[in-house]
Amino acid sequence: MISKRFGMIASAAAAGALLLTACNGTDAETGAAAPATSATAGQEAGQGGAQQLNFLSGTAQQNKAQPKTGDWANSPGKPAEKPVAKKWVQLSASKAGNLDPVVVNGAGFTLYRFDPDDAKPSKSNCNGACAVTWPPVVVAPGGKIFIDGVKKSDVGVVKRDDGSLQVTVGGWPVYRFSKDLKPGDTNGQGVGGTWFGVTPDGQKAGAPEGGAPAGGKTASSVTLSDEKNFGDPSEGLAGAGCQNVGRDNATSSLQASGSLKIWSEKDCKGTSKVVNGNVADLSAIGFDNTVSSVFFG
Repeated sequence: MISKRFGMIASAAAAGALLLTACNGTDAETGAAAPATSATAGQEAGQGGAQQLNFLSGTAQQNKAQPKTGDWANSPGKPAEKPVAKKWVQLSASKAGNLDPVVVNGAGFTLYRFDPDDAKPSKSNCNGACAVTWPPVVVAPGGKIFIDGVKKSDVGVVKRDDGSLQVTVGGWPVYRFSKDLKPGDTNGQGVGGTWFGVTPDGQKAGAPEGGAPAGGKTASSVTLSDEKNFGDPSEGLAGAGCQNVGRDNATSSLQASGSLKIWSEKDCKGTSKVVNGNVADLSAIGFDNTVSSVFFG
């Protein structure tokens, strides 16, 4: 009886030791430390349970990420669907086009935020066809987020309607744009008056908060929409001097954070108008379906 009792005590002590090990965050098999949880674990829990994520300082290359994985496995403009493409995400404070600063991923593609989304608490309202045009930046549970010039406290994840985990910056879910086909493209900037590059703290890149035009400022970029009131399809132009539009004589509204000159013919020839800020209906100034080129500066 006494030996049996001692055996039970020994078993209980062993179980307690294992439990203590688990509580201290150590892998019982390897002795390795458990992955660090997200800085926004409370936010994740509110979205359906805390997820384990590894936050690593520096770029994917500096951390010797495996080739053809994570951001490097994403096809330009396409959603991340293969598991290998969700292994890691890189968030780097950088410059793209005229957006400085703006967050780019590990392959150098601009990341965007969507005004109809929510940041407090985080919630994505871009699903279905929207998520095809604007692929959400997603990471697998247990995946890695490489942080390069972005504060860890500003980074988190939120559960999407399909159950996947979307990365957030400053609480805002972030996306790529299907028409950005090479690193550094910013074709999504200002689209529909609701899409903007995201800064390292979650604000709108290249535009004052709220998207209001900056009075007295010369625009360095413009979004041209085929429909009135900034509807899609649309295209972005940026640069210095004269820029020809991609779709000639198709623009019915435009968005700009300052003044610029629009022209009726390519190479900034023909009839021109100076506009300052957003114009929801170009027919009001006699320029509907007339824009062929734009002059910045």
